[in-house]
Amino acid sequence: MLFNCDLSHLLAVSATLIAIVFAYFKWSFQYWQRRNLNYLKPKFPFGNAESPLRPKEYMGFRIKRYYDNMKAKGWKHGGLYLITSPRYMVVDLDYLKNIMSKDFDHFVDRGLYYNEKDDPLSAHLFALSGQKWRKLRAKLTPTFTSGKMKMMFQTLVDCLPNLLQKIEADCVPKAPIDIKETLGCFTTDIIGSCAFGLDCNTFKEENSPFREYGRKGLELTPSQVFRLVLSTVWPNMCKFFRLTLTSKDVSAFFLKLIKDTVDYRETNTVTRNDFLQILIDLKNKSSEGLSFEEIAAQCFVFFLAGFETSSTTMTFLLYELSRRPELQEKVRDEINTVLKNHDGIVTYEAIQEMKYMDQVINETLRMYPPLAFLNRECVKDYKVPGEDVIIEKGTAVTISVLGIHYDEEYYPEPEKFDPERFNDENKRSRHQYAHIPFGEGPRICIGMRFGLMQSKVGLTALLRQYKFTVNKKTQEPLKMKPGGFIMSVQGEIWLTAEKIEN
Repeated sequence: MLFNCDLSHLLAVSATLIAIVFAYFKWSFQYWQRRNLNYLKPKFPFGNAESPLRPKEYMGFRIKRYYDNMKAKGWKHGGLYLITSPRYMVVDLDYLKNIMSKDFDHFVDRGLYYNEKDDPLSAHLFALSGQKWRKLRAKLTPTFTSGKMKMMFQTLVDCLPNLLQKIEADCVPKAPIDIKETLGCFTTDIIGSCAFGLDCNTFKEENSPFREYGRKGLELTPSQVFRLVLSTVWPNMCKFFRLTLTSKDVSAFFLKLIKDTVDYRETNTVTRNDFLQILIDLKNKSSEGLSFEEIAAQCFVFFLAGFETSSTTMTFLLYELSRRPELQEKVRDEINTVLKNHDGIVTYEAIQEMKYMDQVINETLRMYPPLAFLNRECVKDYKVPGEDVIIEKGTAVTISVLGIHYDEEYYPEPEKFDPERFNDENKRSRHQYAHIPFGEGPRICIGMRFGLMQSKVGLTALLRQYKFTVNKKTQEPLKMKPGGFIMSVQGEIWLTAEKIEN
């Protein structure tokens, strides 16, 4: 009898809790309805998202479908849900311009979680918010001027011999080259040199601690995915429980590496023309200079962003040119013509003159943007111009870069690789915000110039000396990794290289 009472009580409590949970979700899923904004119907329990622990596809594709659905319905904007967290999505490019530039003071933050005390590497410029972001951005902006890029240029060029030696070694008739891995080694060497002052040569030591911990820093394990979801939906709770996003071993490795390098340079008065040296100079500039933790966080995100994004961009670009030999030859002709005017030397000035190369890179970034979606957070209530809609403080904003880049209104036949979309005439006729691989406005990617520079240096050296074709080992059509933030191919892209004589 007692057992039956206890069981009945347990069932009653369980039923009550389940009813409360369902009521909470139902009430949460009516958020946009209560605010008179069209929204895509959510499903229990993940809202409009899929299970974050078992992703079936790259999340950028799912967000693109939200954009496509809203566009097909004729909406200029609309609502979404990540679990119970409401998210505002922009479709109209004028609305997007307002958010990213014109009314930027309402959308200063990205809404990303960071924990300066317990996870110092998470407190980098990309994630920081409010005045902390403004102050750090002001300090770092001079770091990425054209003058500073020119100063670091030779450091990039010095990494070319290892890349070319690797291609030369693999340049056997019809032999497959894992171009993604090869270019990953190249960008690792560049970032290792510019951000950490290291001579990595990962072509010879592919499993070096630097490369391994770098890879680990980019991995999204189920545990990390779970933490990211928690920090996105319930950031205040995560701060209370001092949640960290960077794994302890990765954090310990990079903090020690940067500390040892900074101590060595300051003790031995060693200086280099690289990113780390600029940060050290900022640290010593005044009482308002950078702290060691700030230096470490910027070096860490410089590595994560610079290594993966540039290597994937170059990989996709060479793949597309391998499928279109006439376009590859056009790029090569420009390279040879420009370098002929610079005594055959790859210089900073020379790569600035390669306008068709810019078109090819921009078209690659349109089709394969490293970040297929962007986030913003409303920091004060915002009335959408011309609409009876208020975006409340704290609301997350989702921007589908991939959706915009494949919108037929701006890019007819969007699946076709066509660099002429980015000639001067076509660029002038298109909305400025129809191409945003680096974001736009005051929070545009601060490392954009560096990323483009390292891509152009690597591509110039490769296309000047080798013709590339797609090897039959490549599985087509390409598939993207289902997990992670960076849009990257699943598996390998295999190319064949043929040495160009003379």
